[in-house]
Amino acid sequence: MCGIVGYIGDRDATPIILNGLKRLEYRGYDSAGLAVIQDGKIEIRRDAGKLAQLSTLVNDQPVCGHIGIGHTRWATHGAPSARNAHPHLGTTGKVVVVHNGIVENFLELREELADEGVAFNSDTDSEILVHLIERYIGGGNGLVEGVRLALKDIKGAHGLVVMSSDEPDKIVAARIGNAGGVVVGFGEGEMFIASDVPAILEHTRKTIFLESSQMAVLKKDGVAVQTLDGKRVESPIHSISWDPVAAEKGEYRHFMQKEIHEQVRALTDTLAGRVDFEKGQIRLPELNLTPEFSKRVEKIIITACGTAAHAGMVGKTLIERIARIPVEVDIASEFRYREPLVNENTVVLAISQSGETADTLAAMEEARHRGAVVWSIVNAIGSQAMRLADGQISMQTGPEIGVASTKAFTAPLVDLYMLAVLLGELRGTLPAEERRKLVSDLRLIPDLVGKCLNREKEVQQVARAMKDVKNMLYLGRGINMPIAYEGALKLKEISYIHAEAYPAGEMKHGPIALVDQDMPVLAIAPRDPWYEKMLSQIEQAKARGGNVLVVSTEGDERATKLADHTFWVTETPWMLSPVITVVPLQLFAYHIASYRGLDVDQPRNLAKSVTVE
Repeated sequence: MCGIVGYIGDRDATPIILNGLKRLEYRGYDSAGLAVIQDGKIEIRRDAGKLAQLSTLVNDQPVCGHIGIGHTRWATHGAPSARNAHPHLGTTGKVVVVHNGIVENFLELREELADEGVAFNSDTDSEILVHLIERYIGGGNGLVEGVRLALKDIKGAHGLVVMSSDEPDKIVAARIGNAGGVVVGFGEGEMFIASDVPAILEHTRKTIFLESSQMAVLKKDGVAVQTLDGKRVESPIHSISWDPVAAEKGEYRHFMQKEIHEQVRALTDTLAGRVDFEKGQIRLPELNLTPEFSKRVEKIIITACGTAAHAGMVGKTLIERIARIPVEVDIASEFRYREPLVNENTVVLAISQSGETADTLAAMEEARHRGAVVWSIVNAIGSQAMRLADGQISMQTGPEIGVASTKAFTAPLVDLYMLAVLLGELRGTLPAEERRKLVSDLRLIPDLVGKCLNREKEVQQVARAMKDVKNMLYLGRGINMPIAYEGALKLKEISYIHAEAYPAGEMKHGPIALVDQDMPVLAIAPRDPWYEKMLSQIEQAKARGGNVLVVSTEGDERATKLADHTFWVTETPWMLSPVITVVPLQLFAYHIASYRGLDVDQPRNLAKSVTVE
């Protein structure tokens, strides 16, 4: 998960950058690099692999200067290699950039720049940025204006840091959407920039955090913050505790809130190295999949507990629809007690955040004992669920501290989508044109999640109004039915409010008896294949005096007229919609628990890793 560090002052920037990147290693990465202005020229050192390799390179080829930027990269466009590592230098050799995020219109911009005569030195989407900035600087603009104009050309969520040898007295940083944090640190006659607080904590605890659509211009004696339209912004200065736990929370009140916001970065990293947007293909090398084995698979059983099981329910729809393989979803605690029917042509796929969940591990062992092929989707690298599996997919979300899982729910949704596409290709059930469309849709997801997060204050207002409810009913259909289960679980876990989830079509078979003014109904009704059916369920709840909350696609006037409260989401390809519709439900549960004064990160009676049966 990409990390950024920058420095401007009177000290040597190189060791400060290397040490800062070291403190961000927990994010995961596959290459690293730094750029320093030395004797009026930008010098770059970068390599694939871990920071130790970059440190060795710097020792062999020393570089020293008072201004510099560094980066750890997890590949999204282009394989891990020295040429694809950040920083990226422009054609003139005078502008250099480091970048987090995905440039959604990368292919169009690359073709446009190539037609202008630009030669590319990497396979990355990030290199587009430095060439765009140079284009506008070449038109008579300075660095700040060049960055501003370049940002207007790109789509997606981004965090970037730029410097120029022609203007060696400044570093320019910007944040668009929620591709990751951008934190500015204040020193005495020196300034720091990073993607997260731990990178600069040994130097300062006075910080500001850039909001979306803001730029910062750092000089060694201070910083000027402005919007992308050039309006000056007065950003509040935060004093970060030296306590490492408090420091890691940064600008957020709780780890859960931070981890909800980290989903943009986590989803970007989930795609990293696995999606070839140019060819429209998915790569999941950890599964060792072949066309022969893929065609041999007769059934997949997804086994998991809690939130992970809800992800598996979404995966069932995706795999059956795309790859045409029958899928069962089995609660792991029940799997081994029901004499499961599996054989060598069955895949048992376990999903676990911790990789140490006792029930899930027992299910995996039972599956192996009965001759099934065992896969896992796991967040914790090296965990037992990863070691037990014949093949695995790592979630790439980074550490999740809050007990109630958030980013470790949305990441496996995307993993399961990618698995379905790959199986569909290998089995011959997915036409090439449709496959390219499904793969292309993945580019949209980090930014769409970021747009949901930008509506947090709206969700917070609804949470304030609903904080004293005693019960809630969550309804969903089709691919969003599991999101009703997940939304209700989040509310139960951290707010201790009784919440029940149902397939919306089942409401008339019993739950409708509960609906009155004291039983709020939350309906998940984006514009998907089940939209009309969901509107019918909402109307039935309203007819019985229910207080209705609706997760709805922006601009949907029909749903708005029926709803007492609306959580807006941006229109999304329906097979990826659960990644989006769950975000307001996470925020809703979080803010209700916060208003109730509860311990959000460590709710009573719960543990992050359930290691007993």
